[in-house]
Parts: sequence; structure tokens; C-alpha cells
Amino acid sequence: MSRVTLAIIAFFGTALVLYWQVQQKRGGDTDDSLNNSDRPDYIIEDLRSIEFNEQGQVNSRVTAKHMEHYELKNQTDFTQPVYLVYPDQGKAKWQIRADLGRLNKETGKVVLENNVIIDAINPGEPIQTLSTSFLELDLNTMIMTSDRIIYVTGKDFNIQGQGLYADLNAQEVQLTSQVVGTYEAK
Repeated sequence: MSRVTLAIIAFFGTALVLYWQVQQKRGGDTDDSLNNSDRPDYIIEDLRSIEFNEQGQVNSRVTAKHMEHYELKNQTDFTQPVYLVYPDQGKAKWQIRADLGRLNKETGKVVLENNVIIDAINPGEPIQTLSTSFLELDLNTMIMTSDRIIYVTGKDFNIQGQGLYADLNAQEVQLTSQVVGTYEAK
């Protein structure tokens, strides 16, 4: 055999060995802890969505800077979500925003975290703003709950308390414990 033939055989043999090693490393690099449920099925930037109830009326609207949906977990994660909720009367009464949000589609519950602010849309509402660090909202029953400190601002008053139970359909808001407040008469 000539030197050229030996060089060609050595070259292709080396290429085959290197190709085999690369394929082995690709197969070995798969991390079992990062399975399909840890990867979003789809991602949306600048989300705008409307959800309707069984009667065809608007139930909620949501916008978010970033959204990731996980089909296997039946979960959607939001960055900077803004929810408009429509209780029984069919008109938006509250705007809820936060830094982070998570919707479990199966239960219809939304968990909002970090800088949660609930604003009344109507300036005539007695309660204008509620703020907290954590809030759960059931979109099916329109009930909001929290076990964290809640700050409430209204016309001529400020209230602080621990824990929240609010039925948006009944238009009832309760702070569950350690309630203190100030009222300014005009």
C-alpha cells in the first residue's frame, strides 16, 4: 500500500472515531432531571387573552409581558401579568397586577406573587387599592385569598391587616386578622 492510501484510511478512521465520540456525548448529555414537563410547550411574548364563561360572557382578560405554557403540568406561568376580572354583573370591576403569576387551568386558580396590586376600575368604589406580596384568585368562583399582610387604601382611609378573603361576586372584602387602620374625616 502506498502512503497516500494509508493516509486516507487513517483520516477516515479518525473521522469515524471522532463522529462516534460526538454521538456518544450527545446521548450522554441528556439530563434526566430536565424532562418534558420542565420545558414549556409554547412561549408567548406580549400576551393578550380573553376568557369567556359558560354563558359566553367575558370572565377575565389577561395581558402579560411573557408567558410559558406547560401542557403536562396543566400550568401557565406569567411575567408581569395584568388581570381584569368580570364578576357576575359582566363589567370589569378590578384590575389585578403582579410581577409573577401562575394559572392552573384544571382548577381555574391564579397565584400572583411579588408586588400584587388590586385597583378598583370605578373611582367611586369605597376601596380603591389593595396591595400584598401574594394572592390566590379562583376564576370560577371569583374568590381572592391571601395569608400575607394586606394594605387597603380607600377614600379617606388606610387599613392594614393579615390575611384576605374577598368574594368579588358578592362585593365583600374581609381582612382576617391583626387589622389596624386610620380614617381622615373631611
